[in-house]
Amino acid sequence: MKLEEIKGLCDNIKDNISRVIVGKSDVVDLVLTALIAGGHVLLEDVPGMGKTMMAKSLAYSINATFKRIQFTPDLLPSDLTGINFYNQKLGEFVFRPGPIFSQVILADEINRATPRTQSSLLECMEERQVTIDGETHLLKRPFFVIATQNPVEIQGTFPLPEAQLDRFLMKVHMGYPTLEEGKVMMSRFNDNNPLFDIKPVADAECIVDAQNSYSAVFVSDAVKEYILNLADATRHHKDIELGISPRGCLAIMKACQVWAVLKGRDYVIPDDVKEMAVPVWGHRIIFRGNARVRGTDSQKVISEILQAVPAPTEDFMAL
Repeated sequence: MKLEEIKGLCDNIKDNISRVIVGKSDVVDLVLTALIAGGHVLLEDVPGMGKTMMAKSLAYSINATFKRIQFTPDLLPSDLTGINFYNQKLGEFVFRPGPIFSQVILADEINRATPRTQSSLLECMEERQVTIDGETHLLKRPFFVIATQNPVEIQGTFPLPEAQLDRFLMKVHMGYPTLEEGKVMMSRFNDNNPLFDIKPVADAECIVDAQNSYSAVFVSDAVKEYILNLADATRHHKDIELGISPRGCLAIMKACQVWAVLKGRDYVIPDDVKEMAVPVWGHRIIFRGNARVRGTDSQKVISEILQAVPAPTEDFMAL
């Protein structure tokens, strides 16, 4: 698939989602970026902001198999992955796949499940496979997890550990709508839910083709060095205990490549890195104890680092 075709594909999906979701153009761009880059998204915001609606709109737009999993404290890993059960008629064990064997997964309120259940997603999200009773089952592409969590409800929740957070390419906040967007939303949902009328504008094979093609976007050595310098700055910041890992550097490079395509370019510029820094790196930074006590914000720290590290000014187009 050509890069301009990837942009057209994403534009069509974005327009289709906008039939349901009012505003949030920047959020939709980030979610589409994560999808094409082959990553996963953690949507975090207070209840009622449209996190679930966003996930469903995307799944229906690309005609992919979709499962919504409500995470609760009593949810077991086998409830996600499936089990081998004894079939009395056949006289043998038969594998019954769980909801994880879908292409778009909505992990609703993921922080309500126990760490044991949360960890069952690690292999699925990173390696696109599930191992059950010693047998490995491959997951069908595209495999895209959209997890949601509410930051305001702490009682009865289990915060995601750093290893689990690192499996998400991005952490995105929905945010409140403006007054004008609120008026449009109330008018649109007055008679019926537009989600029920949404039609697919792409198929899963197109998404896989785009995932295999976006790497053609050129990333100059200067931009790569800029990413590495920013990552190194996080490792030496006074308020940060653990900075960005090599996986985080690769993640932002891939996100920048897709972001460049959405902006109509076949090359990455430093502004792409600045746009992706907070959603890709914000949840990967671990602060020191005294910084956490002071309520240090990852967005503020990353903004400081972006201002401190000089951006390259060369010609970033491929020769």
